[in-house]
Amino acid sequence: MSRVAKNPISLPKGVEVVKDQAGLVTVKGPKGTLMSSVHPLVEVVVEGAQIAVIGDVSDKEKDAMAGTTRANLANMVFGVSTGYERKLTMVGVGYRAQAQGNVLNLSLGFSHPVNFPVPAGIVIETPSQTEIVIKGCDKQQVGQVAANIRAYRPPEPYKGKGIRYADEVIVKKEAKKK
Repeated sequence: MSRVAKNPISLPKGVEVVKDQAGLVTVKGPKGTLMSSVHPLVEVVVEGAQIAVIGDVSDKEKDAMAGTTRANLANMVFGVSTGYERKLTMVGVGYRAQAQGNVLNLSLGFSHPVNFPVPAGIVIETPSQTEIVIKGCDKQQVGQVAANIRAYRPPEPYKGKGIRYADEVIVKKEAKKK
């Protein structure tokens, strides 16, 4: 059996999991509610304060889906209890960000300002003009929003200007010599 799927998921206080007959799992917690459908080859058992994912060891596809399902459910439980956060930093003269309600205003050296609409379930904060903090309970959505913002001006390899993840290291290229 998948080594990941063998471990049960323990539920923190305030998190409840409901599984219906159609294979839909709903996880509710203090940060929000997430829903996910479970693959038909995998069985999810909710017992007390733990979730167990059961797959067939003899079939490789069932074993792989059991590990994937367990990882996705663990991400959902962590998201509704603690939440996910992604930080972006802006490097460049005149690069600024400002969160105003459901819109993130970006000045990225273009002839026009870029207005990024914040999707539902995501909170964007700007502690300083060059920092962007993206928070939410869905790991995939937080990462996708961060990637979409970064795509407006990805870091370039010569001066390192652009929007980068806070933990990202940009390897700079040497400039062309005469």
